[in-house]
Amino acid sequence: MDLGINGKIALVSGADSGIGWETAKMLLAEGATVVITDQDQESLDAAAAKLDAPDGKLHAFAADITDITSIASLHRSTVDAVGDIDILVQSAGITGAQGLFHEIDDAGWVNTIEVDLLGPVRLVSAFLPSLRKGGWGRIVFLASEDAVQPYDDEIPYCSAKAGILALMKGLSRSYAKEGLLVNAVSPAFIHTPMTDAMMEKRAEELGTDMDEAITSFLDEERPYMELKRRGEPEEVAAVITFLCSDRASFVNGSNYRVDSGSVATI
Repeated sequence: MDLGINGKIALVSGADSGIGWETAKMLLAEGATVVITDQDQESLDAAAAKLDAPDGKLHAFAADITDITSIASLHRSTVDAVGDIDILVQSAGITGAQGLFHEIDDAGWVNTIEVDLLGPVRLVSAFLPSLRKGGWGRIVFLASEDAVQPYDDEIPYCSAKAGILALMKGLSRSYAKEGLLVNAVSPAFIHTPMTDAMMEKRAEELGTDMDEAITSFLDEERPYMELKRRGEPEEVAAVITFLCSDRASFVNGSNYRVDSGSVATI
């Protein structure tokens, strides 16, 4: 299927691994020119090398999405390299402060909200003028099942992701008439470095191995994930890529769950 994004220019944040990296790979395969960004230039360069893109089709610029100056530098580098972007995929994020509410201090809340909510706000603010120029644009946010089904041991993350859905919906109402469509994808328990770290910690706490940690987590914490496994990054990236495409020309203000049924409600 021709997705109609050949020749489009995309920026993908959080792209040195996991969902962001797989999304960059799929966008490149569809003929887009892609700029990838993450905090560390060395890991970003390694990620770019693995993508093995044709000359001129891939650029890698490190940036900290919590730092307005760093984002401004990313914007300048992107415009200088490829011009105005057509597509923004905001995938960068952290698990943030964990524990019961009374165990999380103010600094934990501030850090989580700074990265997972204000970071996306700042990134979109910097690139919105570019996205509004061409009469055709896409923004896709990475939210989470946690946005609509919060868990008591990661409330700051859940709150930030709920904010992402509100941000997405608000932006979708503001700019659709200009051709800029805004949507979100909400994964659950995907095989990424973030969930690897969670499961390594769980395995250590339980005195077991990773496989058993994953199995017990699914049974005890995510009983509605009917496929009984972690999702793969490419399974999420496929939905993101669709939402970036011409084939999603009537999709706006929507939240696509890629969660094996994890969210228990309709």
